[in-house]
Amino acid sequence: MITSLDRIESLEKTSIPDIQTEIDYLRDTLEVLRATNEISNDAFLEAGSIQGGLSLILNLISQDIPEEEANSQLESLKERARTLEQSHLGLDDKIESKRR
Repeated sequence: MITSLDRIESLEKTSIPDIQTEIDYLRDTLEVLRATNEISNDAFLEAGSIQGGLSLILNLISQDIPEEEANSQLESLKERARTLEQSHLGLDDKIESKRR
């Protein structure tokens, strides 16, 4: 999750397609990891909150919120992702192992 969030370099309207791609990647990858029992249902549900938070940021960008506010939201989401990684060690690596 942390690596996915770090891939987002800009929170401008021009970055909306890249952010949507990352949201889709997270959604699909988390579903695969849960279906193959590589992550627990708890990890899946908690990681889904990160994906949902990223969707919220995307919506805020679409509504022209100031970039400073979007960056603040992203930093908060990164902190949650770091906490999630501590609770479910190796989650970030498992997610990134599915990236092509």
